[in-house]
Amino acid sequence: MTTTWLPEIRNALEGIVPSILATADVDGIPNVSLISHVQYVDPDHVALSYQFFNKTRRNLLATRLASVTVVDSDTNAQYRLTLEYLETQTSGPLFEIMRAKLAGIASHSGMQDVFRLLGSDIFRVREIEPVASEVIARPMKRNALAAARRSSEQFLRASDMGELFDTLLACLQQHFGIEHAMVLMLDQVSSRLYTVSSRGYPFSGIGSEIGLGDGVIGVAAAQRVPIRIGHMTSQYTYRAAVLDSARAAGLEWTCANAIAFPGLEAPQSQIAVPILCEDQTMGVLFAESTEPNQFGYDEEDALTLIAELVSARVALLQKEETAERAHSVLPGTGAAGKAIRLRHYRVDNSIFVDDVYIIRGVAGAIFWKLAREHAQSGRVAFTNRELRLDPALRLPDYIDNLEARLLLLQRRLSEREVGIVIDKCGRGRFRFLVEGKLSLEET
Repeated sequence: MTTTWLPEIRNALEGIVPSILATADVDGIPNVSLISHVQYVDPDHVALSYQFFNKTRRNLLATRLASVTVVDSDTNAQYRLTLEYLETQTSGPLFEIMRAKLAGIASHSGMQDVFRLLGSDIFRVREIEPVASEVIARPMKRNALAAARRSSEQFLRASDMGELFDTLLACLQQHFGIEHAMVLMLDQVSSRLYTVSSRGYPFSGIGSEIGLGDGVIGVAAAQRVPIRIGHMTSQYTYRAAVLDSARAAGLEWTCANAIAFPGLEAPQSQIAVPILCEDQTMGVLFAESTEPNQFGYDEEDALTLIAELVSARVALLQKEETAERAHSVLPGTGAAGKAIRLRHYRVDNSIFVDDVYIIRGVAGAIFWKLAREHAQSGRVAFTNRELRLDPALRLPDYIDNLEARLLLLQRRLSEREVGIVIDKCGRGRFRFLVEGKLSLEET
């Protein structure tokens, strides 16, 4: 019978201090090895990484029994877990979480062959026994639940999506002490996540992209589970992830439409929490730190709760947007000003304004629609509703993220200062303002 409840010792499963795994063969001959970490599954189960078919593996398959000793790096408290082997998983959320943790970043470390995960071995915890050790007091930490409550009271008052995301990141800094964070939204058409808000970086990276399944962000989005890494096994940047993904697809990612990702050069801790809507990924809340082990289980639980509140608030804002009024056609403004050259590439809906790259994908298609109508009739006022009803934009029927795409466009135009502004002027309404006369080119 378990003498200690597994959730009480979750910090000892972080892997900051390697765990000791002991097995024996059918004749009782023991074998001891070190393992990188023990993955918490639920109050009755843990998982161990299966990397090599070695003596340990043969013993497990023969006897289905093991013992693992884990150490709490904060207090030096040690525990011996008696385990019963149940099964091995070679795919799915748990496997992806362990693969990401094991390699530092799932498939983008320079040692992927060494850290290759063959499977996740699932064990039932039959007993937890404290091991005699010199225990020290646990360091004082912020109360993650209280921080989540104070944060939610602030960002849930936001009146639009831009304010919601910016206030959220400000709250993470103020109440959690998280200095580097960002929000990314999923474009279901291209299966890529794009940055819509960031905080704590030298540049915003608004519009930068990550592929579904790339790095901790992409895996969290694809598997719909939080991914948390407490100590990086290799230095890694998301700029490298973007480059690797492009090269794997046969592209040379040095073109003008590569928006740099605003990640830290050498993060030591990372956490990515999916923002879900009815079990479908809407986006990802991502945070990182230059210090190791900055995000524990408490932070994971608190940020998961925050992500759920963000999802509910986004859904409410989108519902309110559907109550929008019919659009009006207003005369154009600034038509007598400077000429602004706008180029549209149909292959990926890339948009350039006077040779300055703005955006691509569905957001680019939206921009092109607005620009064409403005150039043809001088139209300024538009509504979210008409964009949703336009079949040419290929918005998905489920979680179209239209408001996030418009926010992305608004911020990219503001950053690039190209003489074009998207100005929100009411619930579900906005203006497309141009400081001159558009000259349109399509390739």
